[in-house]
Amino acid sequence: MEDKKENILISTEEINARIKDMGKVISEDYKGKKLYVLSLLRGSFIFTADLVRAITIPTQIGFMTTSSYGHLENSSGQVNIVNDIPDNVEGLDVLVVDDIVDTGITMEHVINHVKSLGASSVKSCVLLDKPERRVASISPDYCCFEIPDVFVVGYGLNYGDYYRNIPYVFNWEDK
Repeated sequence: MEDKKENILISTEEINARIKDMGKVISEDYKGKKLYVLSLLRGSFIFTADLVRAITIPTQIGFMTTSSYGHLENSSGQVNIVNDIPDNVEGLDVLVVDDIVDTGITMEHVINHVKSLGASSVKSCVLLDKPERRVASISPDYCCFEIPDVFVVGYGLNYGDYYRNIPYVFNWEDK
């Protein structure tokens, strides 16, 4: 990437402000319900950590690992559940949290899986939505930012095994 320069799409400050607002909305929407936040690893771990700290109601948290990208820039179209939900979600209101939804294939697969486990309700929350790439008939219930069809990294999103730790979202441009 030496011949590229970073183009910041969403700053750290913008992310923090939007997550704070999203936490308020989710807290209000789930007041009086049994909220279970299901974080899809690995990409959503940073977003989930910040989001659950912005939620002010009692919240259970679990993790699930799926794979559809590997080290590619595009989804393979095949969703593999690497590590399933560790908890019984029957009767709970599950909020599936992911870093990005583009084709929607992974999110649709996970939502259907969680519904089959007896959750009272299942909704989705994503940091980024890339609707131009949508293949599945799904839209996130909660979305922090809609972005164009560009490959992005940072704030949990990776390229290979790197860049998840960058506190903002960026893409590369030619120098």
